[in-house]
Amino acid sequence: MGETRNFKVVLLGEGCVGKTSLMLRYVQDQFNDKHLSTVQASFLSKNLTVDGVRVKLAIWDTAGQERFHALGPIYYRDANGAILVYDITDRDSFDRVQNWVKELRKMLGENIVLVIVGNKQDLERQRKVTKEEAEAYASSVGAEHFFTSAKMSRGVKELFLELTKKLLARGESQPASGVAPKSDSGTISIRDESDSGSNDGGCSC
Repeated sequence: MGETRNFKVVLLGEGCVGKTSLMLRYVQDQFNDKHLSTVQASFLSKNLTVDGVRVKLAIWDTAGQERFHALGPIYYRDANGAILVYDITDRDSFDRVQNWVKELRKMLGENIVLVIVGNKQDLERQRKVTKEEAEAYASSVGAEHFFTSAKMSRGVKELFLELTKKLLARGESQPASGVAPKSDSGTISIRDESDSGSNDGGCSC
């Protein structure tokens, strides 16, 4: 089957859009109804085989809070792919994704595979960003677009599979030592904010 192809993927987006939930759903098939706040960047690894090719994804989850945005370049400067997540019920989170895209294109050019994700499809009735607008924007920047629900496990596997196929087609993988530290998971610094005063009154991931 040959050697394993290694790719680094970063999750970007505002706090509370469900980045951590998407990662945990995909890698561990778990979901937590409580609001999970990533305090710093963390990563999990996922091994899969696509069209006979072994792939190892190092998926980095970044904190969405404003004070962590300055740290972004540290985490995505050597990424092969980026998953930009917004909440379909939150117009501001969609606008922020567009800012991330500009930043990534400015720093990394066309060398990074972009996927834009509208999460929380289970809250369809509260949608603030239309499907047509989101898909048109993604197309305009050369990105794939997916709608997901980490809670209902909708579209998550499909999203990561399509991203992996695009990474393989791009052909620029990394040596295993360049993707992530030696272990298969970093320190997952996640704070459960469901019982604390820092919760904004009802984030569902």
